[in-house]
Amino acid sequence: MMSAQTTSPAFDHGAALRVPPPHDTRSWHKLWAWLGDDAQAMTEAGAVQVCTPDGWTIAQPGDWIVLSVSGDFHVARTGGRRFWDA
Repeated sequence: MMSAQTTSPAFDHGAALRVPPPHDTRSWHKLWAWLGDDAQAMTEAGAVQVCTPDGWTIAQPGDWIVLSVSGDFHVARTGGRRFWDA
């Protein structure tokens, strides 16, 4: 009996939080508590650096920070021009 093999990797489902706007202090407290030592504040209002498997990645309001089942954080960008892309 032959079994079918999949050629694509299994998706690593997990949880996600969206980076809130700078003035939303309640959501920022929740995000900082969730990220713990895997995040650093940025000088740009509303931006945060997140430790990912690819190194420190900057996330800004509207971006999603995903915690995969493997325990790694990832940043999913929402698009648009970035402050540091000038």
